[in-house]
Amino acid sequence: MALDAPVSARLKPGVVTGKDYETLVAACKAGHYALPAVNVTSSNTINAVLEAAAKNKADVIIQLSNGGAQFYAGQGFPDGSLAKVLGAVSAARHVHMVAEHYGVCVVLHTDHANKKLIPWVEGLLDHGEAFFQEAGKPLFSSHMLDLSEEPIDFNLSECARVLQRMTKIGMSLEIELGVTGGEEDGIGGEFDDSADNSKLYTQPEDVLQAYDKLNSLGDFSVAASFGNVHGVYKPGNVQLRPSILKGSQDLVTERHGTPENPLNLVFHGGSGSEKDKITEALGYGVFKFNIDTDTQFAFSEAVGKFVDDNAKAFKYQIDPDDGTPYKKLYDPRKWLRQAELGLGARLDEAFEDLGSKGRSLAEA
Repeated sequence: MALDAPVSARLKPGVVTGKDYETLVAACKAGHYALPAVNVTSSNTINAVLEAAAKNKADVIIQLSNGGAQFYAGQGFPDGSLAKVLGAVSAARHVHMVAEHYGVCVVLHTDHANKKLIPWVEGLLDHGEAFFQEAGKPLFSSHMLDLSEEPIDFNLSECARVLQRMTKIGMSLEIELGVTGGEEDGIGGEFDDSADNSKLYTQPEDVLQAYDKLNSLGDFSVAASFGNVHGVYKPGNVQLRPSILKGSQDLVTERHGTPENPLNLVFHGGSGSEKDKITEALGYGVFKFNIDTDTQFAFSEAVGKFVDDNAKAFKYQIDPDDGTPYKKLYDPRKWLRQAELGLGARLDEAFEDLGSKGRSLAEA
């Protein structure tokens, strides 16, 4: 599991992996703050995240889903499976190239990968191992295997198999126990508040089983379900119970005699969560907070406002009444910049809520 990180720990800015990644996670837990994990789909979204992190003097997690990676490679790419691999690799190399110059630490991660997407993760590891030979560090800081819909024995045995491969190049694995409700880029299904949602609450005994299986193999984190759901729903539909996280931490400590909060925990489906529940979860070892839905909306809302405010520029190149040219308004750089600023504004709020503002470990 993660190292104990002194408050004075400092890391080289850029993508963090291996022991530096563990140091960053330990600092988050010790300081009771978390890093927002933002799903990206393009260089625009990547750059917006890096800009916001630098502005807030905060470290951040950049992650790609399989669909986001495919989109990065191009929707017209002839081989969809290969696009998911090459898109993620291309995005990761972009982050490696520029992140250091933004002056913050960045965790590079891939999001939900269910059973059918295990080959995607293994394809990324092929590239990660090659990059390790080239650069002395892995391409990604971590990958996620979400086998929560499978029997727990299969879930943990596959996670153990993949983790052993990842450990050799200094990577961490994120696993999921229990089921986060809703749907995230083709993984899961729509949240139904009339259904039996018992699976939305991870059992501490399952978390203990995961710790027993994986702890000796390498560094891992757990996306434990405590009622969290992907997407945003009307108040009252989602019942968060962060005490589930405390129960899991306490059981591992009781059985193994570890210090408090031995597990590195992940909060999936963070968009729209009550702020008091976020604060409570941070006290139980949550270091990573996913907010994809909110950042998607912030990016798109800014574009919509710009189009509404400049409607003629998106219908005519030249005003039909007075001949005004509109090139400076329909130029994609103009409205995409508004989208970047909109996403950044939502991240300003996230860094504040998660307590990570002004706490970057990056060396000045």
